[in-house]
Amino acid sequence: MLVELVQAAGDYLHDVFVTQLDWWVVLGFVAQILFTMRFVVQWLASERAGRSVIPFAFWTFSLGGGTLLLVYALYRKDPVFIAGQALSTFIYIRNLQFALRERRADRAAT
Repeated sequence: MLVELVQAAGDYLHDVFVTQLDWWVVLGFVAQILFTMRFVVQWLASERAGRSVIPFAFWTFSLGGGTLLLVYALYRKDPVFIAGQALSTFIYIRNLQFALRERRADRAAT
């Protein structure tokens, strides 16, 4: 029984990660890596500052990863994923606009 269960799990993982591997899956992984990097840069910036900080790179990675994930979701025809990423993409663009405005104001003040 255990051997059959392990074999079934191995067959499933092989199907998911090897058999189905194509350029769209690679794009999905690249998108997910970009999306994950936003948390890494936010965490590192907060650790350095000793307080919660959201750096410009957070929004850049959010937009890049979120947009690629949206493209991937559209290709996969996943309505839940499409709805979530479409809304998030607009939010990331708006936050980048705020961040760019703040940068320009800081430069003008110095």
